[in-house]
Amino acid sequence: QMSISCDSLSTTQLNVPEGKVELRKKVTLLRGISIIIGTIIGAGIFISPKGIIKNSGSVGMSLVVWIACGVLSLFGDNLELHTTWQKKKNSCMHSINYPLSPISNLRPAGLAVISLAFGRYILEPIFMPCGVPELAIKLTTTLGITSVIYLNSMSVSWTARLQIFLTGCKLLAVGIIIVPGLYQLFKGETKNFQNAFELQSVDLAGFPLAFYSGMYAYAGWFYLNFVTEEVENPERTVPLAICISMTIVTLCYVLTNVAYYTVMSAEELLASSAVAVTFAERLMGKFSMAVPIFVSLSCFGSMNGCLFAFSRMFFAASREGHLPEVLSMIHIRRHTPVPAVIVLYPLTLVLLFSGDIYSLLNFMSFLRWLFIGVAVLGLIYMRYTRPELHRPFKVPIFIPAVFSFTCFFMVFLSLYSDLVTTGIGFAISLTGIPAYYIFIVFDRKPKWLLKLSDSINRSLQIIMEVVPPEH
Repeated sequence: QMSISCDSLSTTQLNVPEGKVELRKKVTLLRGISIIIGTIIGAGIFISPKGIIKNSGSVGMSLVVWIACGVLSLFGDNLELHTTWQKKKNSCMHSINYPLSPISNLRPAGLAVISLAFGRYILEPIFMPCGVPELAIKLTTTLGITSVIYLNSMSVSWTARLQIFLTGCKLLAVGIIIVPGLYQLFKGETKNFQNAFELQSVDLAGFPLAFYSGMYAYAGWFYLNFVTEEVENPERTVPLAICISMTIVTLCYVLTNVAYYTVMSAEELLASSAVAVTFAERLMGKFSMAVPIFVSLSCFGSMNGCLFAFSRMFFAASREGHLPEVLSMIHIRRHTPVPAVIVLYPLTLVLLFSGDIYSLLNFMSFLRWLFIGVAVLGLIYMRYTRPELHRPFKVPIFIPAVFSFTCFFMVFLSLYSDLVTTGIGFAISLTGIPAYYIFIVFDRKPKWLLKLSDSINRSLQIIMEVVPPEH
């Protein structure tokens, strides 16, 4: 446990209603699928096509990257590690990463990227045909983040219900692009697919960044693992939900990009500031006004799903002593991890106003894949050091080996491709080492610091009406 330990207020002191204070199992298979699809399909399919075509060099290779990223995401999910450690599912993964990775930078960066896409697309119909001012995007994004923070603090059930609705909206948005695009393809609009695999324009040095953009679009396949404690029958529900969701998402992504290329050339796609809007303007006329609205709802769903998952990761990290104790506490009536939700708010806003969407994307991707690779190495390590553990879901050892190698290959090549952004990310990650030894390993804290920590902890408990969960 964390060396700076605090005496928490008891449930009696806070006049807790009758009933056990805990995170309740309210995530069914349908809700699990909606969390995964609703989190994955969001900003990525509307942001990443530019990054992938720019760094892969050709239409054909960009489609290969989309397929490869889908397959890699499906096989890369760390189901064995999470289902083996039911009670410590995300804390296990976090414990492997903590000495190197300050998650307070990584997770809010991901939320900031998705939120910026939401802000841009929701304002597109208002400012057409002019560009959207950056300040307006960030202010609108702030309102969106505030609303999902409030919702996640108030109710798990309503958060899940909204996620199901928004997942339906985003599948409709993708369908609005796929159906007319494929119709154009069947009519013979194939000029942009000619010489699709022209190798002269392919730059191998740019492939790590192409995979970064692609894997960002698929990011979220592992988020259901972070909320295993709230999933009904997780040993069956989690693997099934992930397999169903990833099959649907990969098919949607590939078909969406095929649809884009029936209307736009690679050069035109790169010149567009909002790919889905440009596609709709060329093919749908006045109906194109509806597309940015559906896209913004799609991004809002990703914001909601990401916040739901990220807060549970902070919750578990705190429970294992890696973050302040108050972050592992639950509201006495709403049964939501209010402190873990709220702490993401200022962190996300700082990153939101400090960078543009593509620099944040590269920064976040570098950190994410570095530590996912480390976590998958942890699975291999545990396979040989803890062979006696019950493993409800066991993968062939070559899958995590190949996946971790791929992660590290992308990470190290990206240092060459974008040294400044990824270098900053690497430098920030190294700050986790002294933080780990100062706040966790070193246990001789001065008394004044312990008293201050205890006072802050008690005050926050009273303000937010939270107590430690009962086990």
